[in-house]
Amino acid sequence: MQQGIALIGFGEAGRTFAAGWGSGAAPGLRACDLRAAEPGLQEAAQAAGITCHSHPGPALAGAAVAFCLVTADQALAAARTAADVLPAGLLWLDGNSCAPGTKRRAAAVIEAAGGRYVDLAVMAPVAARRHRTPCLLAGPQAVAAAEALAPLGMDLRVVGSRVGDASAIKMLRSVMIKGFEALTAECLLAARRAGVEGEVLASLQASDPGWNWQARGAYNLERMLAHGTRRAAEMREVVRTLADLGLPARMSAAAAEWQDQLAALHVAPGPDDLASRADRILAGLPAGDAEGSASAAQ
Repeated sequence: MQQGIALIGFGEAGRTFAAGWGSGAAPGLRACDLRAAEPGLQEAAQAAGITCHSHPGPALAGAAVAFCLVTADQALAAARTAADVLPAGLLWLDGNSCAPGTKRRAAAVIEAAGGRYVDLAVMAPVAARRHRTPCLLAGPQAVAAAEALAPLGMDLRVVGSRVGDASAIKMLRSVMIKGFEALTAECLLAARRAGVEGEVLASLQASDPGWNWQARGAYNLERMLAHGTRRAAEMREVVRTLADLGLPARMSAAAAEWQDQLAALHVAPGPDDLASRADRILAGLPAGDAEGSASAAQ
């Protein structure tokens, strides 16, 4: 792709996409991140062969496409900050895990500034397939974006002409995926503390033998420890999505709390073993922490 590309946010997704594209496909790649001055981020940018700025102006200058890959709670703020320096006609692909309503507000900001907004939903962890991770596009500019991005070799699918269609799919999928992670934590940590995790796992395996429940449990806990803060922000956007649909969000709100709580422990995931991982988590979750939840349930 000969036209310049800007990455707004240079976290896991931005770095992984950049590594997948390589300098040949994205020769004009630049990045922007509020943490640009941090040594670790600068090292990552240098390793990718790109410059990371602390303000979007230098990253967006001359760009035809921008991928906004910040956190769910910063997506609208990122759009507002970029609006002042947005090149006319730039394709702004908002890949943040936000409620459709949040994306529509961001779209209004970008379009008022002369940009072309595209609702982008990243539908799987990016580490495995990098830039070929399945992504959904939606909005009036979705087809144009898919055509413009074809040289990058991404796995893109247009799912609707309305901003919010792609994010709605992502948000409602997360009710199940991130909610199941939270159920995993609540079930298996309690089983471990009660000393009956072997029987609980055996019962789950017998009920649904299609999954390896022990391996899945270890994986789900690792996801929460490593990415719980970001997942919690996403689940709060899920709550907004459900509220906008006129539905209760009891499970999703509780899932956000679990994601936040495990991330706040700052426990390293460690070896891929359910028992030892659960023990490290439980060491940071005193039994007294359950009192508030118990009283709330009464």
